[in-house]
Amino acid sequence: MDFVKKHYEKILLGFVLLGLVGALVFLPFMIASDRDRLEQIKEGIIRGHVDSLAGLDLGRETNVLGRLQSAYKLDFSTTNKLFNSVPWQKTPDGRLIKNAAGNEVSLAVVTKITPLYTMLTLDSIETNSIETNDLVARYVISMERQAAALPAQRGKKQHYASVGEKVGEKNDAFIIKEVSGSPADSGTLKLTVQLMDTGENATLSQDKPFRRVDGYSADLKYDPEKKTWQGQRIGADLKFAADDYIVVAIDQGAVILSARSNQKKTTLTYRP
Repeated sequence: MDFVKKHYEKILLGFVLLGLVGALVFLPFMIASDRDRLEQIKEGIIRGHVDSLAGLDLGRETNVLGRLQSAYKLDFSTTNKLFNSVPWQKTPDGRLIKNAAGNEVSLAVVTKITPLYTMLTLDSIETNSIETNDLVARYVISMERQAAALPAQRGKKQHYASVGEKVGEKNDAFIIKEVSGSPADSGTLKLTVQLMDTGENATLSQDKPFRRVDGYSADLKYDPEKKTWQGQRIGADLKFAADDYIVVAIDQGAVILSARSNQKKTTLTYRP
């Protein structure tokens, strides 16, 4: 014990020196381990797997660009009545009627459209016997031009014609080009005639006349003034809504009116 008491400082110093020697011996191993760990960290950063970025959602931006490229349309005429109010029209008897169309002539209504025909009808057959005993037939054909400009030209007019007979003063409408069947048997008889106005060929028999649409007439009404018109044709003059209107066109589905005051045209659609 005396030795320890006398030399305890040396003993402690010895232990400290042994510790330092041990630390110096172990230090290279620690440095190598730290170097390997840092190298692994570096490789993990440089060569590690990197997930790709998710696709950007540009839907909102695309919608904004689309709205900027297309013009924004405002309807102030049909759906919005702030700037275009619905007019009311006063009738001759003092009544007020709502005119949603905003145009007085648009209140006119087409009630009927009738086709106008050019018609050929084989009325009868006349035969005469001559010296050679050949049977010579003359055909009585009625022609009706419903679309003619003058009323006197619209009625039926009979024409007498034979095969090959040229156009003359009494018949300037057609010529008979060909006859099939026997004049004595009206059931089998068919005529082929050439119309002089168009040059077309028409076929007719006693039970089947020929007809061709050459125009239309129209019936109209205008309720605000309790007016009606029957059988109006192109060129007809209609007076209503404080203006004069001319019928400039009629087809199977519409009537077109033109105002005398400003030549503005209005189409009235026919809805049966």
